[in-house]
Amino acid sequence: MKKDLIVIIDYDMGNIRSILNKLKRAGYNGTVTDNIETIKSADKLILPGVGHFLKGIIKLKEKNLVNVLNTMVCEKKTPILGICLGMQLITRHSEEGDVEGLNWIDAETIKFRLNDVRHKVPHMGWNSVEIKKDSPLFEGILPNSSFYFVHSYHVVCHNYEDVLTTTKYGYEFVSSFQKENIYGAQFHPEKSHESGERLLCNFLNL
Repeated sequence: MKKDLIVIIDYDMGNIRSILNKLKRAGYNGTVTDNIETIKSADKLILPGVGHFLKGIIKLKEKNLVNVLNTMVCEKKTPILGICLGMQLITRHSEEGDVEGLNWIDAETIKFRLNDVRHKVPHMGWNSVEIKKDSPLFEGILPNSSFYFVHSYHVVCHNYEDVLTTTKYGYEFVSSFQKENIYGAQFHPEKSHESGERLLCNFLNL
């Protein structure tokens, strides 16, 4: 039986080692690459990311990855999971750097607007997610399970049908979304113990 080729996009912006370790623990092998031909052969794509939105877009363009990702995701409908910055890059635009994103989903990325001194930015640590609609991504994950977050910006979806989960930190924000084959998680499943491992397995078993 053919094993799916799981490609983790290498654009110098992700904590890739943590993702690889989590996949291995779950019994999967991931391929970390920026090679266009390998990406073209992928059955599943993971777009990780830690850092600045503008730098992320610049890195994707420098490595000539935007066109092949557009083809794989928008034309071939290859499942993709964006994690943290990777989720944000999928949106139309970000306030971080005032730059356009990959524009795969009708959403934008904005900075937290928090007036309560009890809520620091970045939002860092464990927080629960409220599941808003059924999705294979959250199959077997208990309601209000906790995941690990580290971020100063968050996504605003203009089509509420795309929202998978929300999380409250000063106010409610989108913590994951899905539009057809496109999935995004603001939290880090690779750092989120059993729930994170289950979510990654759910994605890889789509």
